[in-house]
Amino acid sequence: MNILDKIVEAKKKLICQRKELISMGDLEGSVYFKMETVSLAGRLNSGKTSGIIAEFKRRSPSKGIINDKANIVDVATEYEKFGAAGVSVLTDEEFFGGSNEDFVKARKGVSIPLLRKDFIVDEYQVVEAKSIGADVILLIAACLTTKQAAQLAGAAKKLGLDVLLELHSEEELDHICSEIDIIGINNRNLKTFEVNIERSLRMAEKIPADKIKIAESGIHSASTIRLFKENGFKGFLIGEKFMKEADPGKAFENFINQLK
Repeated sequence: MNILDKIVEAKKKLICQRKELISMGDLEGSVYFKMETVSLAGRLNSGKTSGIIAEFKRRSPSKGIINDKANIVDVATEYEKFGAAGVSVLTDEEFFGGSNEDFVKARKGVSIPLLRKDFIVDEYQVVEAKSIGADVILLIAACLTTKQAAQLAGAAKKLGLDVLLELHSEEELDHICSEIDIIGINNRNLKTFEVNIERSLRMAEKIPADKIKIAESGIHSASTIRLFKENGFKGFLIGEKFMKEADPGKAFENFINQLK
């Protein structure tokens, strides 16, 4: 069993536990459930932002602890201050050290779109995302059948959420459906953790023209951003580069300055 399979198995067990503690009705009673969302797709399409979706991530299965000292509110507000198109917040606790509480703190601190980054396999998580103030959810094709991806994307759209579909291989292109707003091509293979930017660029050529393309993982330089832009990408999900520094907000500011 690879790490992705282990995460999904653990996630399904956790969802069963959460359903017993908090009903869908309780989630729908959240103050955030009534709030209008801010479209990440719209911001990326506008071309008026850096295009960077800056991520808050404490640890990962492949890297271990990345930064367990940073304050979520400080980092998120600095990401917004220095020009992030949106902020991605990990909410998986067991494998990434995140939480829904982290997400709510970030929501209180920023007004730009917030992406709930987790391993979503059940509609309950979509409703949960809305209840904690998400504007966008992540669907990972490797975790879902094409039918499941379409159903979860449809549920998200009914709640006013944007949907980011993450792909890792050409075999997953059939997961793309009309409810998907943004296609993320992950340069890192989730099963081997190898990074291959050239493969991502080849895959990008097969993405429908009406979908916004973003690049994920393995982005460490302004020159890589420029390369992706030349190939039609409008967004860039970057986390580890900033989070591995003592001051992620400052690291993000320095990177933005390199892009100018």
